[in-house]
Amino acid sequence: MSYRLPLLLFLLTWLLWPAVPDAQAQELPLAADFPLQGVEAYDEAIATPDEVIGHVVGTRHTESLRVLNYFEHVAAQSDRVTLTEYARSYQNRALVYATVTSEANHARLDEIRAANERLTSDPGSVGDDELEDMPAVVYMGYSVHGDEASGTEAALLLLYHLAAGTGPAVDAALDDLVILIDPNMNPDGRDRFAYWVNQNRGGVHTTDVQDREHSQPWPRGRTNHYWFDLNRDYLPLAHPESQGKVGVYQHWRPQVLADFHEMGRNSTYFFQPGVPERTNPRTPDLNQELTMEMARFHARQLDSLGELYWTREGFDDYYYGKGSTYPDVQGTIGILFEESSSRSLETESNFGDKHYSETVRNQFATTLSTLEGAVELRVRLLRYQRDFFAAVPDRYAAFDTKAYVVGHGNDPQRAQGLAQVLQQHRVQVHALAETIEQDGQRFTPGEAFIIPMNQTQHQFIRGVMERATTFGDSLFYDVSSWTLPLAYGVPHAEVQRSPDRFVGEELTEVSFSGGEFIGGRSNVGYIMEWGRYFAPRALYRLQDAGLLTMMMTEEMTVPIRGTTYEIDRGAILIPANQPEVEAAEVYRLLQQAVADDHVRVLGVESGLMPERPDFGSSSSTMLEKPRVALVTGAGTSQYNIGEAWHLMNERYAMPASLIDADRLRSVDLSRYNTLVMAGGSYGRVSSDAVESWVRSGGTLIALHTAAEWAVRNGMAELERKSLDADSLLQGQAYADLGAARGAQNIGGSIFEATIDNTHPLAFGYGQTAPFFRNLNRFYEPSERPGAAVATYTADPLMSGYLSDAQGALAPGSASVEGHRVGRGRVVLMFDNPNFRAFWWGTNGFFANALFFGRSF
Repeated sequence: MSYRLPLLLFLLTWLLWPAVPDAQAQELPLAADFPLQGVEAYDEAIATPDEVIGHVVGTRHTESLRVLNYFEHVAAQSDRVTLTEYARSYQNRALVYATVTSEANHARLDEIRAANERLTSDPGSVGDDELEDMPAVVYMGYSVHGDEASGTEAALLLLYHLAAGTGPAVDAALDDLVILIDPNMNPDGRDRFAYWVNQNRGGVHTTDVQDREHSQPWPRGRTNHYWFDLNRDYLPLAHPESQGKVGVYQHWRPQVLADFHEMGRNSTYFFQPGVPERTNPRTPDLNQELTMEMARFHARQLDSLGELYWTREGFDDYYYGKGSTYPDVQGTIGILFEESSSRSLETESNFGDKHYSETVRNQFATTLSTLEGAVELRVRLLRYQRDFFAAVPDRYAAFDTKAYVVGHGNDPQRAQGLAQVLQQHRVQVHALAETIEQDGQRFTPGEAFIIPMNQTQHQFIRGVMERATTFGDSLFYDVSSWTLPLAYGVPHAEVQRSPDRFVGEELTEVSFSGGEFIGGRSNVGYIMEWGRYFAPRALYRLQDAGLLTMMMTEEMTVPIRGTTYEIDRGAILIPANQPEVEAAEVYRLLQQAVADDHVRVLGVESGLMPERPDFGSSSSTMLEKPRVALVTGAGTSQYNIGEAWHLMNERYAMPASLIDADRLRSVDLSRYNTLVMAGGSYGRVSSDAVESWVRSGGTLIALHTAAEWAVRNGMAELERKSLDADSLLQGQAYADLGAARGAQNIGGSIFEATIDNTHPLAFGYGQTAPFFRNLNRFYEPSERPGAAVATYTADPLMSGYLSDAQGALAPGSASVEGHRVGRGRVVLMFDNPNFRAFWWGTNGFFANALFFGRSF
C-alpha cells in the first residue's frame, strides 16, 4: 500500500493542472524539434517571431529589417525588455541590443550597472558577500559574419523565450542575469547574403551544392559594406559597427561574452576552449578553466540533441581583435561557438542533409547552455572579474615597463588616431607633463602623451603595446602581432622608471588637431607640407575644385615674416593665380584644408627663395588628379580591396571606380590614370590589356599578391627567393607534416625596412618604417637604379612569428618598388600598406602611389 498514496497524489495533480496543453505551453516557434526543459509556458500576449517577421524561424533567412521589427515589437510589449540602438552601418541600418532581465532588475538597472562597474574600477570595495546578491551580465552576440546567419535566428528565439517564457529556467536567467542580446552584428553583410539565398530559392528548395542558392557571388555576405571582416575589428575599431559594439561592452563590462558563428557544412559543432598552446599569455589560466567549466553545459545540451561537437582544436584565443578573445584580456569569459553551416535552406553534408532550422536549433541550444552556465557559475564569474582587476597593482609591480610614451613626430594625426582608439577601449591617456628622453628619443609636452601602466586596463595595454618574437607554438589562427604603436608608425618608448613626474592631466577626449596656416594670404602661392595623415584628403579636395597643384621633389627653404622654414620633399605648391579659380577661393580652400584636414600651409611672401629651389622651380612637377579604378570581382581578395576602397572613400574622401576583373579587357581603361590591384590570384585579368594600358601612360599599383602577379607577368623584373620546403619536412612523422608546413607561414608579423625617402613613393617618411607582412614569399630587390624604395633591414623582425627558414630569406628583401614601363609606371608593394584599416603608418605609401605615382 505504501506506493499508492504518492501515485494518487500525482494523478490528482496531473488532473488539476491548468488547462493549457503541455505541447502548446512549451512549444518553441522553430521549424525543428527542440526539447525544452525548465519552461512551463509562453505568454500568449507576447508575439511569436512568425507573427511579426512573417515566417516560422528556420524556414527562410530573415532580413535585417524584419529582425529589427521583431525586437522593437517585443520591447514595446514586454516589461522584461528594453531596446537600445548603438550604431548605424555604412548602409544606414540600425544595430541594436536588447537588455533582458526581470522586472525587478529593470527597476534598479542603473544600480546594478554601477555595482558591476565597481568590479573593474574599484574591485577592492566589493566583498564576497556582495557578490552573492549581484546579477551577472551576459553579452550574447550573433552573426558578426553576415552569411553565418543561423545565429541571428537563434537571437529571435532567445528574445521570445525570455520575454514570454515562464518556468524555473527562465525565471533563474531573468533573476540572476542581465542579458544583452545583440542579434545582428553585421546587417549590411547579412542582407547581402539573405537577399541572395531567398531570391535564388524557389517553392521547392534543393540540397544541390552546385545550385545557385548555394553559390554566393563575390564578395559574399561575410563582410560589412567595405568588405571588412568585422570579427577582426575589435581592436582597430575602424568601423561604426565595431565602435558601437565595443562601446556597449565597455559600458556594461559583462562577465560572459558569447560569440556565435558558423563554419563549413562538413564540420560538426565547436565551442571553446580553443587550442591551449595558442592562448595569449596575457590571458589568465583561470579564464580558460572557467571556459572549460562553461563547456560542460554546452556539451550537456548538445548531447541531449545527439549532436557531435569538438573543443580545444583548430581555433585559438590569441589575437585580441576577435570578438571572443577581446574580452579575455579584460576579466570576461569570451566564448566562440561555431555551427556547421547549411548556408542555404538545406544542404548536403558528410553527415547527411542539413536543414537551416537544425543549425538554428543548435545555436539556440548553446545559447541556453550559456545562460544556464552563467546562472550556475554566477558568483565564480563575478569573483573572477573582480579579482582580475584587483590584481592590477601586483601586475604593475612585477612589470618592468611603468608607462608608454608616444610622440607626435612629423604627423600628429597618427598619434592622435592611436590615442582615440585607446580611449575607446577605456585606456587612460595623459598629457606629458615634462620632457623625457628615452631610448635615444626626446618627447616633449604638447607633442606627446603618456600611458601609465598603473591603471585598470593594465593587461589590455600590454596586450596591444608589447612586441613579441617568441611563442609557444608556430601555428596561428590569425595574426601573430598587432603592436599598435608600430601599426600607427609613431615614435614611442617604454618608460622603465616611476612615471609619476611625467604624467600630466588625463586627456578625456583626444581630437584631431595641428593644422596651421603660416603667413596668411599670398599673392604668389602656397606650400602645403606633405606627410600629415590627412594631407591626401586635402590635396584631392584642392584638385577636385579645379586647382593646379605641383609637387616639389627637392627640399625647400622658405622665409616668412622673419622666420625660416625648412620644407621636406613632397611639399605641394599651389599658385595663388589659377586659370579657373579666383584667388580668394584658393585662399578659402586652403583655410578649409587647415581646419578640416589638419595640414600645415605656408603663404609665401616671394617666389624667390634664399636658396634653390624657388617657388617656380623646374624641380616641381605638375600633379594630375587621380582617376582610380579598383579591380574587383572573382579572383580578387575582397579584404585587400575593401581596405583600399575604405581608405580612399572614408579617409581621403576620393572616389574609386570598382571594375570587375573579367571586364578589364572590355572597359575603356583610358578613363583612368591609376589602376589598383590590391591582392588576389587575378586569373581572370588580361595581363596584355593591363600592360598595354601601363605602357600608354597608366600607373598600376599592385599590392601584396597582386605585386607577385605583376612580376609573373613581366611588368617588373624581380627574382623570387627560394625556400626549399621539402627539405624542411624531411624526417617529419606523417602526423606532424601539417604543423611543419604551417610553421613556415607568415600569418601576420611586423618587419622593419630601410627607406629611400628621396623617392616620391616615400615622401613624408624617415629612413626606416615598420611594415605589416602576411605574405610567405620574398623577392630580391630590383637592380635597376632608383627602383628599390623600401627593403628589409639586416634584422627585420620587429614583432611576430617568423620561422628560422623564412628568417634567413627576409633580410634585404623587397618591400616597395617603383618601375617605369613604357610611358607608365608600376608600383609594387609586397606588404599590405592598408591592412585592416589600422596600419596608419604605411597608408602614406599607398597615398604617395595614388598622387605621385606618375612623378618618378
